[in-house]
Amino acid sequence: MKSKKTVAGLALENIQLLSAYRPGFQPDSDDWVKLNTNESPYPPSPQVSQAIQEIDGADLRLYPNPVSADLREAIGDLHGLGSENVIVGNGSDDILNMLVRAFSKNDKPATLVNPSYSLYPVLCGIQDTGVIEVPFDRSMEIPLGSISNIDASILFLTSPNAPTGVGFGNDVLRQLAESFEGIVVIDEAYADFAKANAVELLAEFPNIVITRSLSKSYALAGLRVGYGLAEKGLIDILDRVRDSYNVNRLSQVGALAAIKDQNYLTAIVGKIKRTRDFYRQEFQALGWFVYDSQANFLFLEPVNRNGEKGPHVAKALFDFLKENRILGRYFPAHALTEGFLRISVGDEDQMLKLSETVEQWLKTE
Repeated sequence: MKSKKTVAGLALENIQLLSAYRPGFQPDSDDWVKLNTNESPYPPSPQVSQAIQEIDGADLRLYPNPVSADLREAIGDLHGLGSENVIVGNGSDDILNMLVRAFSKNDKPATLVNPSYSLYPVLCGIQDTGVIEVPFDRSMEIPLGSISNIDASILFLTSPNAPTGVGFGNDVLRQLAESFEGIVVIDEAYADFAKANAVELLAEFPNIVITRSLSKSYALAGLRVGYGLAEKGLIDILDRVRDSYNVNRLSQVGALAAIKDQNYLTAIVGKIKRTRDFYRQEFQALGWFVYDSQANFLFLEPVNRNGEKGPHVAKALFDFLKENRILGRYFPAHALTEGFLRISVGDEDQMLKLSETVEQWLKTE
């Protein structure tokens, strides 16, 4: 019998060197205040479960619609586009994977502006694609000059940014699309919580792709549905590399019901935004720096009772919260983020528990 080490050694070299994406900690009990993965604190539209329950169980023996046709049409209608401008995926991560497959390889690097979504370099590593990283500074202004000089096939930009929550206006995104010659991927996973989105730019720039997720604002993280918006020719390219039947029957039906219930979406997003803005002011009142979030989370720089801040303070608060069964997210791998914590916006009870625990920490740390 061959050893596991020998078998693993047969993997491609780039895969052997790859560090897998690490999602936020998923607890195995429900006695945690879970504020670490930007899930919605509220359930999805009641129409979602109703639509799924109405599925004939016998139909589950059949493959789903291979292109998610009804869902594409509904998403196109939502954004004033045709279904030919839409592609649906197993979460927006699936769309990002298609983009790397289609537009990048080892001699056609990708670029991204860091800090950003940590899945991008993982997808590039799987494809054996080089990655050119352009740093944000604390101002979180897009470094247009640096990006325009980069020879890359595809650019990834989260807007609003993750993990800071900072949003970018269409004027600067327009400049970005004009100056970068490759594909510009605007990852709008949090766009429903933002002041603006980039959909109007699709009519001006055939090199723009917008990706969206139904995990956050629509509260469908468990169904894994996302989509991309782009001009028809680009969607056709993505369809060539899309896995067959990439979105299951239950997910298609549930997502379609969620998309059609825009009144529910508006109500839930409004509630989350009000909670977000209230607690941003609460943390600022402590003398903490908190980015002006346009997402469903807060990125805050804690200060202890001695007036100290920095990586050791952020880690101390992270650990204290976890000891009290509250989960946040800490990003120690980047100089800009190592002194911050990202806190997902929870419901009122969760946020009150967070606030009370922070007060305890300030008394003890």
